[in-house]
Amino acid sequence: MEIFKQTNFDFLGRKWPFIILSLLLTAAGLISLLVKGGPRYGIDFTGGALMDVNFAKRPPAEAIRSALHKKIPGDISVQEVSGTQEVFISTGLEGRSDQALQTVRSDMLTSLNQAFNPNSTGKLDINLSGQATLADRLRDPLARAGVGLSEDQLTALTKQITSFRDTPPHSGLIRNLDELSGVSGVTPKILDVIKAECFPGSFAIRNVEVVGPKIGSDLRQQAINVVLIALAAMLVYIAFRFEWIYGVAAVIAVFHDTIITIGLFSLFNKEIDLTVIAALLTLVGYSMNDTIVTFDRIRENLKLHARGSFTEIVNRSINQTLSRTVLTSGLTFLTAISLYLFGGPVLHGFSFALVVGIIVGTYSSIFIASPILIFWQDLAEGRRGSGRKVSARPVNVPEARTRPVVKAGKGVVNR
Repeated sequence: MEIFKQTNFDFLGRKWPFIILSLLLTAAGLISLLVKGGPRYGIDFTGGALMDVNFAKRPPAEAIRSALHKKIPGDISVQEVSGTQEVFISTGLEGRSDQALQTVRSDMLTSLNQAFNPNSTGKLDINLSGQATLADRLRDPLARAGVGLSEDQLTALTKQITSFRDTPPHSGLIRNLDELSGVSGVTPKILDVIKAECFPGSFAIRNVEVVGPKIGSDLRQQAINVVLIALAAMLVYIAFRFEWIYGVAAVIAVFHDTIITIGLFSLFNKEIDLTVIAALLTLVGYSMNDTIVTFDRIRENLKLHARGSFTEIVNRSINQTLSRTVLTSGLTFLTAISLYLFGGPVLHGFSFALVVGIIVGTYSSIFIASPILIFWQDLAEGRRGSGRKVSARPVNVPEARTRPVVKAGKGVVNR
């Protein structure tokens, strides 16, 4: 399928604006990384905790930070999810021991409870309780209230309650205990017991991730190694399939894409976690594949002895692959931008890397990798041209007519 037929755009004639843009983005990203002391790593690489909290009425971010700082040292990040009452709380705990890190969940929970559930009066928070905890709390009060439930019936009842709480539209948060009247098996007498023993807290913990500092450091080193190994393997492959300069041009273009993407993460103060590394590896393969398609067409045109200079052949090859580039890059970009807009906070870093990488990777194949080939070709032709110079014939030296003059690397020239 071809969208564009017989196009003849002068891509290489317009390469300088894109090269200058790349230089500016690269410089801005590197300066930002230098000023900030490197990328902003997520807890996957630094060690720490990430807690997904759903509030009945979301408090200000500064109030959450202030509450947590009473028990937890270090930087605390509070990311509010627009349009919801949900908050992502992350604590950078690099340097703390693994044993101390195991207490971070309880420290965070205790701090939030003290700040936002001060009037619990010894009751059980039904929004923070698991099925077993709820069953243990209700077992004796139900028996005293004359509600005869077997152990299996009690288990089934608490399972119904927690399932009702955790499914939409509640999503882990019961705002009023009267909502439980619609749960199967909850009679008015049982509901009275629940009200006497439990209270609906002002927040619910939807998810908690805890990573030790040693594991985070190992993951960071492994991520760097994976990216470097991927680039080295691609360099060897392209050098074997084409020529070594093709491999160098492709790897430089991929380095260009990766550096600009990481630089933009630093400029926008976004965290780099394992999902972002996955996106970067995806972009390495995607950009490399796009570059190889263009290089393959250049090689085919050279084999067919296409007319024109090398620059004209490269430009023609780019035009011939234009439809394929627009289709693949355009459709992938639509998917990535959809993930960025509607994927939620968990996929935000991953989708941002894809959006930036697809844009940068597409134009780098045309305006970065291809000009490198042309530069090297012009340089090689210049060297060959300088090697063809022949010294003037010596005057009044008859022997010079038959004496060969050897030029280094250029064979023998008879005078």
